[in-house]
Amino acid sequence: MARKRVGVLISGRGSNMAALVAAAADPAYPAEIALIVSNRPDAAGLSFAERHRIATKIVDHTGFGKDREAFERAVQAELEAARVDLLCLAGFMRLLTPWFVRQWEGRMINIHPALLPAFKGLDTHARALEAGVKIHGASVHFVVAEMDSGPIIAQGAVAVADDDTEATLAARVLAVEHKIYPLALKLVAEGRARIVGNRVAIAGGDADAGELLVPQPDARRD
Repeated sequence: MARKRVGVLISGRGSNMAALVAAAADPAYPAEIALIVSNRPDAAGLSFAERHRIATKIVDHTGFGKDREAFERAVQAELEAARVDLLCLAGFMRLLTPWFVRQWEGRMINIHPALLPAFKGLDTHARALEAGVKIHGASVHFVVAEMDSGPIIAQGAVAVADDDTEATLAARVLAVEHKIYPLALKLVAEGRARIVGNRVAIAGGDADAGELLVPQPDARRD
C-alpha cells in the first residue's frame, strides 16, 4: 500500500512536526511528510523542515486581513498542489473556519496538551495545576468545527507531582505528545482509526495505544 502524503500546518518551532518527521523516516511507517505550511514567515519549524529536505510553503495570514477563508483557500491550494492526503496541525495558532474543516473532514488531526474534554483552549498546564488535578496529559483528535472537540484517537497521561510548576509539567506532557502524535497518525494512515458517532474505534484493537493511556512514572522519583 502506498504511503499517505501528509501535510503539516505550523506557526512556530513545530516540535510535534519534528516527531512526525522522525517517525516517517522509517520506510515501514505508513505516512510520509510531503509538505510543511506555516502562516508565519519566521516560524522556526521551517528551518527544521528545510534541513530535512521537506518541501515548505509560507502563507502569511497577515496578507489577508480579516478574511480567514481567503487565507485558508490559499493554504488549500498549496495542499492540493502537493497532493496531500492527510493533514496534521502542529502548533498551528489559527482558528479554522467551517469551510476549511469540511475540506478535510475525517482527514485532519490535531494534538492538544490536555486530556480532552478537560482544559480546552490555551494555558492548559497552568489551568490543570490551578484545578489541582492529579492526572494531566495530551490528546490527539480529529478536527471538527468546534475547537478542541473532535473524536479522540489517542491520549497519554502523566501524574501531576506536588512540586510541579507549569514548566516542569509542560515538559513531561510534551514528551508524551511526541509519542502519541506519531502513533495516532499511523493509525489514521493505516485506516485503522474509524469515527463512530463521537468516538474513534481502532480496528484490530488498541493495544498499540494502551501503554500510553495510563499515568507515566515521574522520572525524577525513580
